[in-house]
Amino acid sequence: MEGAGMARNKTKDKLWTGDLVLAALVSFLLVSVFYLLMTTMALYAVERFGASDVEGGLASGIFVLGATVARLFAGNLADLFGRRRILLLSLGASLVASMSYLLVASFGVLLAVRAVQGATFALASTAVVAMAQSLIPASRRAEGTGYYTLSFTLGIALGPFLALMLIHGPGYPVMFIVAATALGLALLMALFLRPPQPPLDLSERARLRRFHPRDMLHPAVLPVAATMLVLAVGYSGVLSFLNSYATEKSLEAGAGVFFLVYAAVMLLSRPVAGRIQDRHGDHFVVYTAIAAFAAALAVLALAGSNGDLVVAGAVMGLGYGVLTSALQAIAIAQVPGHRVGVAVSTHYFMVDLGLGLGPVVLGLLLQHTGYEQMYVLLAGLVLASAGLYYLAHGRSRRSRRSRRSPGSAPASPAIDGPHHEPTAAPH
Repeated sequence: MEGAGMARNKTKDKLWTGDLVLAALVSFLLVSVFYLLMTTMALYAVERFGASDVEGGLASGIFVLGATVARLFAGNLADLFGRRRILLLSLGASLVASMSYLLVASFGVLLAVRAVQGATFALASTAVVAMAQSLIPASRRAEGTGYYTLSFTLGIALGPFLALMLIHGPGYPVMFIVAATALGLALLMALFLRPPQPPLDLSERARLRRFHPRDMLHPAVLPVAATMLVLAVGYSGVLSFLNSYATEKSLEAGAGVFFLVYAAVMLLSRPVAGRIQDRHGDHFVVYTAIAAFAAALAVLALAGSNGDLVVAGAVMGLGYGVLTSALQAIAIAQVPGHRVGVAVSTHYFMVDLGLGLGPVVLGLLLQHTGYEQMYVLLAGLVLASAGLYYLAHGRSRRSRRSRRSPGSAPASPAIDGPHHEPTAAPH
């Protein structure tokens, strides 16, 4: 009997399954396409339609706007109609949108296609992340999230690299074909996904159909997600303006490898940070990563060589790269298993909002400052986010991941896969 119990515990805490691998591959392809198009769309709008720099920025940013709006409904839709169903439908729509780039003949239509694809990206990413979280044992939540989100890391590295290679080689039409092919492959993989789907009673289903704001953005997740919003604003200054900054300082070579180094360090640091977070609590990991993120922005502000940009990319991998995974794990732990979809959408709504609003606000700021001053101010903003985290979650003395499913009540095996014995309340 004792041996059988130990065997059940071993099975219960198993991390990798075939479904989780498929979910990670789908996420990798989604993120690769996101960065493939996000880093080139402004330039494409300028070259293809003679758009101004402001209009080019809009062509890039309206994707995030579409994603932000859709994110409000994504969690509810995934929980109400089924995560797998929403994933398949949104991947199919995103595939059609990617193919439509080949037929776009005006700037206005380009904006519409970008907005639609942003919305489908939000729906698909929310659904697949919720699937993955339902497959990760609660006792290994941060570690599992760290490993799983390495698929995002690889997409962040591959997308911009592939985009530059394609637009300076075969050209934009081939780039759009590559994007559509990747989404088609993601759709094919999603057909084989069979994750557990939380059962809903009639009252819960009726409540979700009302799409009340409380159900669209989970109130328990909002405080921690607010910290993520501030951090995303800081990262938007890198994502949107690094190339321009590097060109101004003749550091294009350093900018070319910045995201590769950033992704490589994330690849190595996230699993380690996840294990530390599960065993020793959230606070050490989060505060350390915030300090690293601020330091990376400070290095950017003072950059005088290509090597400085490489160092900044590495330190940012230890900072923002770890924070996105660590705060997502904290967010998931605030809700019961059948509300994981809304927790994920709340977390990424704040990410999208920060990435969408950041370039607009920082673009206005740049009219009065230079890039160096902007990065110094962003470093201060990131340090200030530590106070916001403290108010939202840092005052909790016990911050280790619970060994049971997320939320205040134990989840059933149908909700979160293998049964996890409740041992302590999550924080």
